[in-house]
Amino acid sequence: MRENAVRVVGRSEVAGRRAQPTGRYRGRSAAERRAERHRRFLDAGLEMFGRGPGYRGTTVAALSEKAGLSTRQFYEEFKTLEDLLAELHLEVNDAAERDVVAALPSVQGLDLAERTARLFRAYAASITADRARIRIAFVEIVGVSPRMDRQRLTRRARWVDFICSEAAAAAERGEIPDRDYRIAATAFIGSINGLLHDWSAGWVDATLDEVIDELVLMLLGRLYAPDRDLPAP
Repeated sequence: MRENAVRVVGRSEVAGRRAQPTGRYRGRSAAERRAERHRRFLDAGLEMFGRGPGYRGTTVAALSEKAGLSTRQFYEEFKTLEDLLAELHLEVNDAAERDVVAALPSVQGLDLAERTARLFRAYAASITADRARIRIAFVEIVGVSPRMDRQRLTRRARWVDFICSEAAAAAERGEIPDRDYRIAATAFIGSINGLLHDWSAGWVDATLDEVIDELVLMLLGRLYAPDRDLPAP
């Protein structure tokens, strides 16, 4: 997880398209103007996918109108709406990853329970800062296409690796048993996805703080669990 995220962003490469202008206009270069236009499409996507009709209920025409740009300009930036959704999903995860990594120095020397709670709260503060981010990360991306499923699972694997790394370090310090925590980490990430999805949809009668507290307790319960054999069925 600590490596820089590889961004898989589809950009349109239409053969024969007229070259983009390179001169300055009103004090801004062509690259700056294009970056601003790209950002406007992303912001419009966040609004419509995350707070409006959703990915499946949005058209290129409606999104372009929301961005205040043309459909021609959309296709100069993205091949499809799926490409835009893919970039938004990576952007939301990248932001959460940066916030967790930035919190690491502040938790050095803390015991496992406090360390885990602070790191998870750093993640949760980022991913839930805007309900639209929750919807992009846990709702709109599900079942879109095999490509998006691969992207979603790849990012989940990064979080699993991070949890396993933190658990291994805690085991070396003698705080928890030395064992393979990959299944537990995977189950925990699945719980985050499911619970935040249901909370976002209004199916969980709880505050966000209560949801976060429950998830932290769930992870700590598995990390601290003693080694034991389960009874035979």
